[in-house]
Amino acid sequence: MQSFEATTTLSMTEAEAAVRSSLAEQAFGVLTEIDVAANLRAALGIERRPLKILGACNPNFANEALDLDGDVSLLMPCNVVLTTTDAGTRITAVDPRALISEPKFATLTQDAADRLRAALAAIPAS
Repeated sequence: MQSFEATTTLSMTEAEAAVRSSLAEQAFGVLTEIDVAANLRAALGIERRPLKILGACNPNFANEALDLDGDVSLLMPCNVVLTTTDAGTRITAVDPRALISEPKFATLTQDAADRLRAALAAIPAS
């Protein structure tokens, strides 16, 4: 899967706060939050490293995409994933260009990709 990545020495909690702030600066809100590790623990009794999925959405991009093709809602919101590492936290975001290759979405997906890349680039490495 094509994605953007950042790593930081920040804890998962600190990194999540930084990601939310950085996404907001790029006009993305977080619509959903899935604590995968907690859900697997509750459902299966399995212990995993912390893994959280944030569903990020830029309302203007969402509206424009839905105007182009209502079925794009199948791919919304954009996932931003935080996982712990031995050195801190790894943050990845899906590249919207990899999800939608139709030419009519090219400008929109490029704009969204640029903003997601910028959001991750703003996360402090330490």
